[in-house]
Amino acid sequence: MQKLLDGLHDFQSNVFAPRREFFERLALGQRPEALFITCSDSRINPNLLTQADPGELFIIRNAGNIVPPYGAQMGGEAATVEFGVAGLGVRDIIVCGHSQCGAMKGLLNPASLERFPALRRFLGHADATERIIRENYQHLDGEALLTATVEENVLVQLENLRTHPVVAAKLARKEINLHGWVYKLETGTVFSYHPGEGQFLPLGEQRGAAAPGVAHRAI
Repeated sequence: MQKLLDGLHDFQSNVFAPRREFFERLALGQRPEALFITCSDSRINPNLLTQADPGELFIIRNAGNIVPPYGAQMGGEAATVEFGVAGLGVRDIIVCGHSQCGAMKGLLNPASLERFPALRRFLGHADATERIIRENYQHLDGEALLTATVEENVLVQLENLRTHPVVAAKLARKEINLHGWVYKLETGTVFSYHPGEGQFLPLGEQRGAAAPGVAHRAI
């Protein structure tokens, strides 16, 4: 805890003070560029990853970067998507999974979730991910299987996003874009899903350099 308190003092003295005018403008309102949906994992920092300033990302974090289908659970995720899209006018939504995801490991090994009943129920919103993996990836195991699970889960959650009325309406008018990303902790590389290729490709690199995953369906 002391490290956090020291960090807060450093922020107030060495970050906030020199940029006081910037933070004062933030107090007048927000206009984020994107809604960023990612895992609660402490190793993921959306602002650090994208080098975004405060006010540029509207963020949802939960175990497994889950987006419950509209109506399935009218909780924080649905409310945040609704406000981000209809209230703040974000034009891009990113669902970002990551390597070594504990939630996806739990999805592959349900017995490991026995002590976490709330987490087990929440991961029910990834049932489609589990079924896709079970029926289509029996030839994989170990890290390859986990990678496929992380990637397929990002695609499933993008499909769940489409069930939200505010997202569906904006998509129909081509006023919003959906993006599927996977962040590899070990290398710092971000892979982005390309529907036409059915692959996660390194973000910003040329086509053809596929991630060490698998081919996927178009979404």
